[in-house]
Amino acid sequence: MNDHIIIKGARQHNLKNINLDIPKNRLVVITGVSGSGKSTLAFDTLYAEGQRRYVESLSAYARQFLEMMEKPDVDSIEFLSPAISIEQKSISRNPRSTVGTITEIYDYMRLLFARAGSVHCPVCSKLVQSYSVQQIVDRILALGEEAKVEILAPVIRGKKGEYKKLFEKLLKDGYVRAVIDGEVYRLEDPIELDKKIKHNVSVVVDRVKIKDGIGRRLTDSVEAALTLGEGLVEIMTDGKSDLMSQNFTCADCDISIEEIEPRSFSFNNPFGACDECEGLGEKQVFDIDSIVPDNTMSVREGALEPWQQFDNFHFFNTLVALSEQFGIDMNKPFNELTEEHQNVMLEGLDKPIKMFTFKGEKKVFYDKRFTGVYGYLKEKLYTGTQTDKDFAKKYMSSQDCPSCNGARLKRTSLSVLIGGKNISELSRMNTRELLTFFEEVTFDGFIRDVATKIINEIKRRLKFLNDVGLSYITIERKASTLSGGEAQRIRLATQIGSGLTDVLYVLDEPSIGLHQRDNDMLIVTLKNLRDIGNSVIVVEHDEDTIYASDFVVDMGPGAGRKGGEVVFEGHPEEISHCEESLTGQYLSGKKRIEIPAERKKSDGIVISIKNATENNLKNVSVDIPLGLNTCVTGVSGSGKSTLIMDTLQ
Repeated sequence: MNDHIIIKGARQHNLKNINLDIPKNRLVVITGVSGSGKSTLAFDTLYAEGQRRYVESLSAYARQFLEMMEKPDVDSIEFLSPAISIEQKSISRNPRSTVGTITEIYDYMRLLFARAGSVHCPVCSKLVQSYSVQQIVDRILALGEEAKVEILAPVIRGKKGEYKKLFEKLLKDGYVRAVIDGEVYRLEDPIELDKKIKHNVSVVVDRVKIKDGIGRRLTDSVEAALTLGEGLVEIMTDGKSDLMSQNFTCADCDISIEEIEPRSFSFNNPFGACDECEGLGEKQVFDIDSIVPDNTMSVREGALEPWQQFDNFHFFNTLVALSEQFGIDMNKPFNELTEEHQNVMLEGLDKPIKMFTFKGEKKVFYDKRFTGVYGYLKEKLYTGTQTDKDFAKKYMSSQDCPSCNGARLKRTSLSVLIGGKNISELSRMNTRELLTFFEEVTFDGFIRDVATKIINEIKRRLKFLNDVGLSYITIERKASTLSGGEAQRIRLATQIGSGLTDVLYVLDEPSIGLHQRDNDMLIVTLKNLRDIGNSVIVVEHDEDTIYASDFVVDMGPGAGRKGGEVVFEGHPEEISHCEESLTGQYLSGKKRIEIPAERKKSDGIVISIKNATENNLKNVSVDIPLGLNTCVTGVSGSGKSTLIMDTLQ
């Protein structure tokens, strides 16, 4: 009987001492009216007991790091597998957590860029390559027998000076010749250089003719040249020069790039994160639209909102001083002030302004520095009480970091390309576009073998995300912006990718938020999870999911105290014949939600949204009638939530 999970005497919450046999390695749907006990059976009983037993099986040392759920109120559950729950809740509120980091796609991309990316100079965008000593020797040997080769060490590149002491040291170290500005000089001869002109100096380390047995000598000469040239070596043959670097160095810009590693592409590591925003991709700045919400008002009327709370002599005195000393008309609408006068009000002045106060009846003048609205808010933000800080934050908004333009990484990391794109540009593609990119990108030589294995892992995970209806999502998207349904499907895709078997998966209404087109893909994914050898239990109301299941449990007959009973268990085609099942009554058509014969008409008053461009909205203009029940629909990711939640709300 171990092909079933056997539940006896379940009384958790409103469950009424139920007994139930649930087939293992099947797709099982638990349905019923809201409050009937579906989640109690699935999560608070089956999952809780499965998780508790698994944690109890671990060592005492391991258990101290894991949260163990309480034992549910049930007599016994037999043949239960270790359980994993995939609920509808946000994955993470951490601003550094993204879809790519959750699914490990970004981790594989970091590895791919470190091992197979082409490094470019962050200044001139020229391709920069690094060569090992053996690679350099192999390139020299590839010139063929009898080829005459000069091995040079570049010691000066594009710098002014006479370098007499350098030439003396080189001669003392045993070097005979140097190529200076394209001409060969003997170091023992007097060399006069114009110190006002930039020069290029390369020392001739060796001159050889390629023949059998020359490899060891070439290796020694190349190593000596790299040491002298600080990682650079110049190979000259037939008057042609080939500059190679042991490090990632752009000889034209004299820029050396540190060794490229996976951490170079991590925005959570100081080695790769943008120095200005520390890998967040955005900065909190004071927002002029919040500070001046109505620029048709004058300063005296309260155009500068943070200053509206002021109604005292000192504030009045400040406005008078600015007005008198800079000719600022405080009664003029803010948008009609000159840019210079607006900046004075917002940013303040470097020099103090002359203020006055009264001591008794005597008017006393003094100098005081005026810091403007920004300075006033900064003071509250950095030195004020928590109330002051909250007040200042009201006038701030997030903007892309000016240094990395929201890419989160250093310029050197963004200069590493695959298929002509850096890792940030790929992260901004949706999963469908990214999958196509990795299916089409090609590599040459030995890099192909390294890249292929990594790309296969990336493609596998991208395919899972596409299969659960998330083809529209980008891997750079913050985890905190995901809806509960999106977060659940990402976890579902991650679990499929893990390849675990003999596990009990418990899901909470995964179809919520999905268009019917995407619902079919979700059902296929659930079946795939079942087919690799797992038991899948889904709490669900969706008709398609119910009919696609292998076994249905209907809870009811009502909610709360009137629920907690198993009204039906069996094949989904049979539930419509169960008279006691409300679910069956609606599936059979005996009960239905009637379409209204007459709909309420609009009185013509509308909310007009003009030219909305948030996220993926393409200049959308729409009128929404007031006083009516309006439904906004469309395929998943089409912009419904962006239009209503991110724009209208």
